[in-house]
Amino acid sequence: MRFYVRKRRQAPAVIIVALIDILIVLLIFLMVTTTFKQQPALKIALPESSQAQKSGANETVPLVVAVDEQGNMRYGPQATPVTLERLKTELLAEAGKKPDLKLSIMADKASPVGQVIKVMDASKEAGITNNTLVTKEVGKP
Repeated sequence: MRFYVRKRRQAPAVIIVALIDILIVLLIFLMVTTTFKQQPALKIALPESSQAQKSGANETVPLVVAVDEQGNMRYGPQATPVTLERLKTELLAEAGKKPDLKLSIMADKASPVGQVIKVMDASKEAGITNNTLVTKEVGKP
């Protein structure tokens, strides 16, 4: 009988440098394609409500006015500090651009109720009829 002598094959080598290059490219791709949610600079503890609803993704983005616990007001997506008079002029300007404008009031649960009422009055004076108070669901952080 004739036995074949098997040649020993060398174990396949993994090229680490190529794997590191691929991982870096994937990391860069994920960092570039990820969208980051912009948070306003104001931290507000929203009051809880059993009737809280999540807004839909296809709805138009409302204009946001935030009232912190000291009663300070911030306006718009950049959360710029405003006075009541400046808020009235900004709301009038925005209502002139968009007649079906929605206004969301984010008031801290410890904020003065009078300030929230003033914001609502300013929106009514500007002709904005679609006002909502932002709350969170009961038990949600």
